[in-house]
Order: sequence, then C-alpha cells, then structure tokens
Amino acid sequence: MPALASHRKPRPRVRSAAPVVGLTSAALATVTLLSSQSATAAPAPKPSIEDVQRKVDDLYRQAGTATQKYNQAKEAADKQRTKVDTLLEDVAKRTAKLNDARRTLGNYAAAQYRDGALAPTATFFLADNPQSFFDQTHLMNRMADRQQQAVDEFRTQQAKASKQRAQAVESLETLTESQTALRTSKQNVQNKLTEARTLLSKLTAEEKARLAELERKKEAEAKRKAEELAKKQAAAKKEAERKAKESGGGTETGSGSGSDSGSSASTKAEKVLAFARAQIGKPYVWGATGPSSYDCSGLTQAAWKAAGVDIPRTTWDQVNVGTRIATADLQPGDLVFFYDDISHVGIYKGDGMMIHAPKPGANVREESIYYMPIYGSVRPA
Repeated sequence: MPALASHRKPRPRVRSAAPVVGLTSAALATVTLLSSQSATAAPAPKPSIEDVQRKVDDLYRQAGTATQKYNQAKEAADKQRTKVDTLLEDVAKRTAKLNDARRTLGNYAAAQYRDGALAPTATFFLADNPQSFFDQTHLMNRMADRQQQAVDEFRTQQAKASKQRAQAVESLETLTESQTALRTSKQNVQNKLTEARTLLSKLTAEEKARLAELERKKEAEAKRKAEELAKKQAAAKKEAERKAKESGGGTETGSGSGSDSGSSASTKAEKVLAFARAQIGKPYVWGATGPSSYDCSGLTQAAWKAAGVDIPRTTWDQVNVGTRIATADLQPGDLVFFYDDISHVGIYKGDGMMIHAPKPGANVREESIYYMPIYGSVRPA
C-alpha cells in the first residue's frame, strides 16, 4: 500500500540569533570606547585673566543697571504708596460724610413715620383757619425741599465714595505691581553680584595678583588720558583769557546778569563738590542715598541737593536734566555718565577727574573719568 503524502506545511527555518549578539557586543564596545575617550578628553580651557577681568567688569556693569531699575521701581512704589494713603484717607472722610447724609435721611423718615400724612383737603378742613392751613402747607413744602436736598446730598456722597473706593483699589493694584518689580530688581542685583564674587573667589593667589596688575594698568591709562584733558582745558582757558584781555573785557565776559548767573553756578558747583568730597571713603551700597552710604546716582542726587538743586533719582532721569556738555567743556560739578545703557554717573571735579561711588565692595573716591566708557555729560544748573 503506497504511503500517504503528508499535507503539513513546511516549518519556516528560524535564523540563528548569533549575529544579533555579535552586533550588540560591537555596539557596547563602541559605547565603552567613546566613554573612555570622553573621560580622557581634555577639560575646557580655563579663561584667561583678561577674560575674567572683562567678565567681572561686565557683571558689575549689569549690577549697576539692575540697581538703577531697583531705584526706579522703589521710587515708583514710594510715590504709589503715598497716593494710596491719600486716597484711603479721602475715602474715610467721604464715608463719614455719607454716614451723616444717611442719618439725616433716617431722621426725616422716622419723623414722617411718627406724624403720618393727611391729604391736603382733610388738612384744610381740620385747620383752625385758612391762614393756618396755608402756613402749615408752606412749612411742609420747605420741609419737603430739605428732604429732597438730603436725598440729593446722600446720592452725591454715595457716588463720590464709590468712585474713590474704585480709585483706591486701582492704586493698590498698581502698588502691588511696583512692589513686585522692586523685588525682581533687587534679586537681579543680588544675582549679578553673587556671580561676580563667585568668579573672583575661584582665582588663585597668582591669578589675583595678575588681575590686580591689569587693574593698575587700566587705572594708569585712564589717569594719563585725564592729564591730557586737563592740559587741553588749561590751554583753552588761557587762550580764552588772552582773547578777552585783547578785546578789553578783562577776564569777565558777557553782561552783568550773565556774570551774576555765572557766579551763582560757580557757587552751586562749589557746594556740590564740597559735599561730594566729604563723602569720600563711605561705602558703595546699591539703592543707598546716604548719609552713611551711597550708590552712584544716590551720591549725585544728594550732592546737588546740598547745593539747593533737586535732581531725579536714577541715572536715566538725571541725564535729561539741565544742559548737555561736551567732554572738552566739562566744569566742576557737572555730571558725567557712563556706558551705553547709562548705568553709572560721577561728579566732575576738574582736571579729568571725578568723585563717584564706584561699585559694591568699593568706597566713594576720586577717579579718572576715562576709567569707564563715557556716554555723555550734563550741567544740572
């Protein structure tokens, strides 16, 4: 008997997993090799002292900008707080008036409830005589007028009180926003200063010595430029005096009123500088306006206030006060501003030098105006 043909489907041949194992092993070997290479790779090059100096200077400049934002936010918050206090006081007064009007209305309502009301015809017949009726009617009309005035007064006081409450709420919201901006600016200042201090703390003693040497060179170059400016200003002054003498006007020029004006400006400048010199040695503290410490714009504001001139709080506002002055035409008492973002200011004392509150960790001191990039200068008065 012939054998029956098998109807089973042939099984597919399963490939060996060996190649996969081989691939995995190769991949692991590659990862291990890369890891070894990464571990043995050279670390990132350490920044040069020049780079560190630039970075630290930039961080202090950024801290100066953040300080001006803090000053601006604090000024706005102080003004808004004063406005809110005034509004709340007005609301309290208005509420008292509203309560007085409410009591007056209540008295009228109580009187009308007690006395009741009769129709005019009944009142006429119950009156002793017609004249008495008309007198009583006139009196009632006057009382009705007073009642209407009381109602009008109540409505007026109610509307004003409602309006002032809305203003107070709006002002409180603005105050909250100003306080939030104040906290943000304060944190930004602290962050920049912390970053600068951290960067400096990582330097070795040798690196710190090299950094100090770079600072000395920078100061020497700034002083050299100041001396050049002093020579140019002295020469310009001498030439002006010579021309004035040749013209027969002596050293005084202009009209009498012009001379008086110049004398007044000179007196103010002397007071500004006298105040500024008295602050030398006091520490820089961001946000400070004296008397024991200052930031840059706090010092300039206090100095000019000592001369009887009020100037704004921040460098951004101070730069817009008075008359713009070219660097070559600077006179003692003028304000010199620095950096493109106008984040620093000093008081010109003459001979290319200024008195300023430099930065955290430093004291109020004299320094060349060329120590930092000059933005521009103004003469407040």
